[in-house]
Amino acid sequence: MKSLVVLIFQFCWSLFKIRKSLVLENLMLRQQLNIYKRKNKRPKLENIDGILLVWISMVFSKWKSALVVVKPATVIGWHKKGFKLYWKRKSRRVGRPNINWQLIKLIRKMQKENHTWSAQRIQGELGKLGFDVCDNTVAKYMRKPKTDIEKTQRWLTFMRNHTKYTVGIDFLVARTIFFKSIHVFIAISHDRRKILHFAVSSKPHFQWAIQQLRETFAFNETTKYVIRDNDKIFSEDFKQHIERFGLKDKPTASRSPWQNPFCKRVIGTLRRECLDHMIILNEKHLYNILHEYIFEYYNVSRTHMSLEKDSPVNRPATTTGKIISKPILGGLHHVYSRVA
Repeated sequence: MKSLVVLIFQFCWSLFKIRKSLVLENLMLRQQLNIYKRKNKRPKLENIDGILLVWISMVFSKWKSALVVVKPATVIGWHKKGFKLYWKRKSRRVGRPNINWQLIKLIRKMQKENHTWSAQRIQGELGKLGFDVCDNTVAKYMRKPKTDIEKTQRWLTFMRNHTKYTVGIDFLVARTIFFKSIHVFIAISHDRRKILHFAVSSKPHFQWAIQQLRETFAFNETTKYVIRDNDKIFSEDFKQHIERFGLKDKPTASRSPWQNPFCKRVIGTLRRECLDHMIILNEKHLYNILHEYIFEYYNVSRTHMSLEKDSPVNRPATTTGKIISKPILGGLHHVYSRVA
């Protein structure tokens, strides 16, 4: 009688195991079907999908045969990754806690804006702001400069410190109605964004460029630095003439137009506001157009955001009188003023 009960129990247990296996297999297949039902062309597995598949693989012995969407190695990799995360959280570092993230960002901001400051200097500045940290902590969170260049002042800092004494020079190329190239020499003061001199030539050469240098700086006693690119027209003779005028030559780095930003920007302005709207006939025609635009509009009337909406030549505001407009370049631009 007892053996019969044991046989019946074993039979029922085997049925239960088969039933359990079928349920788990169906659950795994159903989950994969849910993934396929999504509208993405390539089904994207989410975190919950990985967690569910890993859990089923732990309780279902034949889980590998039921996989369709991913490979068994992928599920095993998910399980190992979860195991690593579990123990990483379990064995979190014990010791001095990290300082506040906002303070770390402030330390790095001070380091970036002040290349000559040491950890002790930054610690002193932080102390004045109410932060009590030691210099070793500051040094820990400072970024190490990759090169010696990063330890020196930035080019932008140099330009800001010498704006009043710097002139940028460059060339732009305009095309005539017959696609002939005409080169335009531009010299602009960094202080008031004033175009000091321009010249046009269909056949520029270094002697012509030297002559433009003379006309630009002949009576200029405030300029100390000349920023230029590495164009071939800036020959050794050209560089020597810069020194003869008592100026310091500051060539930009290769492929770095941002190091001569004011000159590059004014060239873009000349194109957008003037040359793009004109059909150039010849060299003389181009000279007349630029002369009218620069000396009757750009330098004396056009407002600049960087000059607090003033023009390169100071233009006082008026509040009384009748408003009149003067057309520039046939009405392409207008100059507005008041008359009594």
